[in-house]
Amino acid sequence: MKIEWKDGLLFTEIKVTFNGRSKIINNVVIDTGASHTLISQDEVDELGIRVTRDDHFITSFGIGGEEHAFIKTIEAIEIEDYRIENIELDFAAFRYQGVNGLLGLDVLMAGKFNIDLNKLELLRLQS
Repeated sequence: MKIEWKDGLLFTEIKVTFNGRSKIINNVVIDTGASHTLISQDEVDELGIRVTRDDHFITSFGIGGEEHAFIKTIEAIEIEDYRIENIELDFAAFRYQGVNGLLGLDVLMAGKFNIDLNKLELLRLQS
């Protein structure tokens, strides 16, 4: 899958499915420094992904400072032909202009992805 390098970051797109409805989320940063995938809550609001009393909450710390998110189990996340079902993802109000999420190590490692920086491609190892 081709990825885009802009503003010093690597971007891709993912497909999120919740309660039978799907949406492609563009401008997702491939972030090998993020332990968990984090999606902008604004991007998935139309799918009905909203914080509820039953959700778990998490506080993450990184270069950007402190980030608060809620964790929700969604039906699936897809990156090209790779699909993970019934996965917990983090959702938060995103304050970064032009970034709709972070694709973290939880999904990158589960999918056995490699990043080819020479060709700007996200590749899956076939096992």
